[in-house]
Amino acid sequence: MQIAFLVAPEGVEQVELTDPWKAVLDAGGTPHLVSTAAGSIQAFDHLDKADTFEVDRTLDQARVADYDGLVLPGGVANPDALRADEGAVAFAKGFFDAGKPVAAICHAPWTLVEADVLRGRTLTSWPSLQTDIRNAGGSWVDEQVKVCTAGPNTLITSRRPDDLAAFCSTFIDEFGR
Repeated sequence: MQIAFLVAPEGVEQVELTDPWKAVLDAGGTPHLVSTAAGSIQAFDHLDKADTFEVDRTLDQARVADYDGLVLPGGVANPDALRADEGAVAFAKGFFDAGKPVAAICHAPWTLVEADVLRGRTLTSWPSLQTDIRNAGGSWVDEQVKVCTAGPNTLITSRRPDDLAAFCSTFIDEFGR
């Protein structure tokens, strides 16, 4: 199982990257850090700089066909930067077009709003995204983890770092199907 983790060069919430990454490794999978720029990305612990992580592939090197699923970690700045990048939006949308599973936590659904893939879907997120999700045609629920199969692929979403254990176990189960 090869899983793409799509992140911007700066602003990803570190624990929302590292916990799912570890879950993929523990399940025997291979995670790849995909970003809009080469080099390393700067993670954050809320508003404070945390660790840096080396990029495995840039968007121009990564192909949806190479992966079994996509994980979109949150943080406020990370998905905001991704949704402004046409290549990142197209990459995320490509997983929906290919019928491959996508997992998104916290603010990460912003990228999916921009990709216009939420119409008719039910999902959760950080509460401040409710209006954006509804305006994009989705239904927002306040649940620890939500699995939505109403579409070409499975979408797994969670609200916040406190939901990571449920998020990780659920997306690993769903990605393994």
